[in-house]
Formats: sequence, structure tokens, C-alpha cells
Amino acid sequence: MASVAMRPLVAAAPVRRAALRLPALGVGARAVGPAAGPGAAADAEVAPGSGPLYRRAKRALLQVIEQGACAPGTALPSEAELARTLGVSIGTLRRAVDELVADHVLVRHQGRGTFVATHDAERFLFQFFHVERADGRRESPQVELLAFHRQRLDDADAAEALRLREGEAVLVVENRLTLQGRPVVHDRLVLPAALFRGLTEKRLAERPGTIYQLYQSEFAITVLRAAERARAIAADRSAARVLGVPVGAPVMQVRRTALTFGDKPVEYRVSVVNTARHDYVHVLSRPSRGN
Repeated sequence: MASVAMRPLVAAAPVRRAALRLPALGVGARAVGPAAGPGAAADAEVAPGSGPLYRRAKRALLQVIEQGACAPGTALPSEAELARTLGVSIGTLRRAVDELVADHVLVRHQGRGTFVATHDAERFLFQFFHVERADGRRESPQVELLAFHRQRLDDADAAEALRLREGEAVLVVENRLTLQGRPVVHDRLVLPAALFRGLTEKRLAERPGTIYQLYQSEFAITVLRAAERARAIAADRSAARVLGVPVGAPVMQVRRTALTFGDKPVEYRVSVVNTARHDYVHVLSRPSRGN
């Protein structure tokens, strides 16, 4: 029997917890601390003229995250501390956090706490990549960078999606995505150059993770969600060449606008998908918000 070298146990790294400066939102002592509990009465707390307190608590947390006071991967303070700081009940705070978890801004880790969500391969695969083999097999694609260049925006659809004027500087990226050894997706991305200063072809090609990880870690841009429109088209010469299909073959075109905080657009992407062996699958349900 081969011997196995035993490695010494290493204590887990301490969790980094953010020290947040938040406004007090409560309307009195009844709203403060865990005694109020997570019931409906706490969720119904209202500050005069400003709507339910859980909505205000959500906005307060979202603001400090958007401003970078709580970096991706950082743990929030404890529920009791946050509730006390905001002047709301634990129930109100939990409802606010529930919504931010549903919005993929926060993530809960059992036994460790609530963290600002980070982009990784798993999140990309299940939130932003919807192509899978017809038999249900899903995997991360192999990405081949085909082109990278800076130009003046000359695409009216991209200009509208990104809220830019034609002629503004943009970065254009083309990728081929391969699944099970077959080219399946041709992506063309348009990025506002002003948001991605310093992005180069080398930096993009040598990124260690997904492109949304790069946006978040290198440019402080967190993609929270995406708006998509899909339709059937005939493959043009460019798509036919990249995907290895005949010109005119039926393919699916997906136009995506990636959005960050405040629904600000940060990327416009046109994907052409060869659906001969693969489907475009999108799960419409989302985690409960406690309603």
C-alpha cells in the first residue's frame, strides 16, 4: 500500500467583516434589536413618507456596497449589529437582505455569515450562461479570443443599449465558445472604453477567471443582471465561418445588455448560437423575497 504524506491542519483564514457607516432609519425603540423578531409586524415598519423600512434598509446597504465601502467577498457585520446601526428590527433587516440575496448582490454561507457576492465560474455558468447540450449536459465553455480592438461606436443598437452616442470610444471583443469540442457560440462584445481604461488584449486573454470576474476584480464593475432578447436568424458569413456551419443555416441570435448597480449598462453583447445540438435554457424562477 502506498503511503500518504499527512499535511498539518491549517486553521481557516479569519472572515473579513466590513465596518459600515450606515444611517439610522428606525422610528423608535420598538424597531431596534432582535426582540422584534422576524414576523410580519416588523416587516410592516414604515418611516413617514418614505415607504417600508425594509426598502430603506435595502437601499442603505446597496449604497455602501455600490460605493465600494464593502468589497466583493467581504462579510457583512452580524444581523444584530446591522439592525442596531440602522435602527430597525431583525425581521426588517432580514427582509432587506433577502431581497439583496435574490438580486445576487449578497450571498449567504451557512455558518459563516452573509457576504458581498463575487463573480466566479459557477455563478457565470448558472446565472449568465444559458447554453447546454440537448440532453441537459451543462459545462463551462472553452473561450477563444478572436479579435480585440478599440474603435468609434458605429452601431445604433449598441449605442442605444449602452446609452452612448455614436462616435464615442468603445472596445470590441469577439470570442468563439466551444462545448464538447464543438464551436457553439460566436460572441461580439461592445464595452464603453471610459469604463474599462487599461483593458488590453493581453490582459483579457490571460485573465484567470471569467470575463465578469475580470470586470469586478480589475475595474470594480459588478454585473448584477442582464436583459436579453432572442430571435431566430440565418447565419451570415462571419457566424458561418466561426461556427463551422453553412451560410444561411438556422441559428439563434441573443442580444444582451449587462447591467450593474442602478441598472447602468456596462456591456452590450450579441451572441450567435448554433442550436443544432444545443439549447438555450433560461430558468424563470428566482429565490423567494419573503412575500
